[in-house]
Amino acid sequence: MPARHHHRLSALEAAALLRRRELSAEALAQDCLARIAERETQVRAWAHIDADHVLRQARALDAGPLRGPLHGLPIGIKDVIDTAELPTQYGSPIYAGHQPAWDAACVTAIRRAGGVIMGKTVTSELATSYRGKTANPHNPAHTPGGSSSGSAAAVADFMVPLALGTQTGGSTLRPSSFCGVVGYKPSFGLLNRHGVKQVSESLDTLGLIGRAVTDVALLAGAVSGRSELLHCALREPPTIGIWRTFEWREAAPETHAALETAARVLSAAGAAVTERVMDPVFAELAAAHKDIQFREMAEALGYELRAHPEQLSASLRESIGYGMQVTPQVYDAKRVIAARARRLIDGVLSEYDMLLAPSAPGEAPHGLEDTGSPVFNRGWTLLRLPCVSVPAFTGPRGLPVGIQVVGRYWHDAKTLACAEWVYRQLESCRQR
Repeated sequence: MPARHHHRLSALEAAALLRRRELSAEALAQDCLARIAERETQVRAWAHIDADHVLRQARALDAGPLRGPLHGLPIGIKDVIDTAELPTQYGSPIYAGHQPAWDAACVTAIRRAGGVIMGKTVTSELATSYRGKTANPHNPAHTPGGSSSGSAAAVADFMVPLALGTQTGGSTLRPSSFCGVVGYKPSFGLLNRHGVKQVSESLDTLGLIGRAVTDVALLAGAVSGRSELLHCALREPPTIGIWRTFEWREAAPETHAALETAARVLSAAGAAVTERVMDPVFAELAAAHKDIQFREMAEALGYELRAHPEQLSASLRESIGYGMQVTPQVYDAKRVIAARARRLIDGVLSEYDMLLAPSAPGEAPHGLEDTGSPVFNRGWTLLRLPCVSVPAFTGPRGLPVGIQVVGRYWHDAKTLACAEWVYRQLESCRQR
């Protein structure tokens, strides 16, 4: 591949070249830095980037032995994840210039596996809903989604092959759908969250973003130390349940078309596809998620509200105020609903290899003030299931529309394998 185009390699392709020493970590880093220099004024994906720091890491890797599966790969880190060598400002003026004395556990794992920490990607305020500065790389007049806005946009715009995000509601899957990349929210607890700014202790989950399912599987395997996540292959087409969710009325026509077309294409490819009837308890998930998240948010962000209320957005103060009104009794009742729904969904997923659901209501909304609705993500986050948003189709405004693969709790390897199969079938369909 000619110089200045290595940044367009998939993570898996680049990793193979780096491993064989046919591509240097410095050359790849230089190409990514050049892409950032070319596009950052339009996309605004980065909260902090230091080219000298990037190149020092790359040169050290080139001068030494192979470090691990991520050797030489540039990786963006969402700016709610602590880094010892770079500022971590959590998308808030409260923490301007804040420099942690430690790396988050996931950053330590990336360094151990040979990854190059490219920089800190833009996050919505404290990983909540108030937007950051990032624009959608497909059309800068539209949002990239949030709160992992910079991570999704940077990967979509070929600035880095991989990035870390987080998800409490829909903060990895929604921006991945809007930006046309692969977003993976692992099973709750699969990846260590030490050093990640907490919003909701029972919902916060690390997210992984790449341009292919095999790319996020590579990152997941390296960060978790679970080699089984790397094997994204099914022996035969999966059994698939179509799960529209009780919020289906909020889906735009392009999401209706995406789900119907995907079901038809996957069925033609040999999958057993059936519509799944949903138990009424799943209609209660959205309200349960809101009360659980906002009560935990009010506790987690209590210091910021007490010490720096004037530096919080009005929308975040409103959310915290709502959470403060959620009584322990209501909170406990909503947790009971969540526990019951988790038991039921486990039974549902014992009958299928995967569920197919919307990733987002539709294309990315116009404007940067609204990062879009997490309506098709937050129930799955509350259920703690592994989910993968797969680029699927294009909407009427020429923007990406993703489709969501959902798997059984703690069956992440199988979920990634199903997502890779779906990705390949839909890619073949788009190329015809």
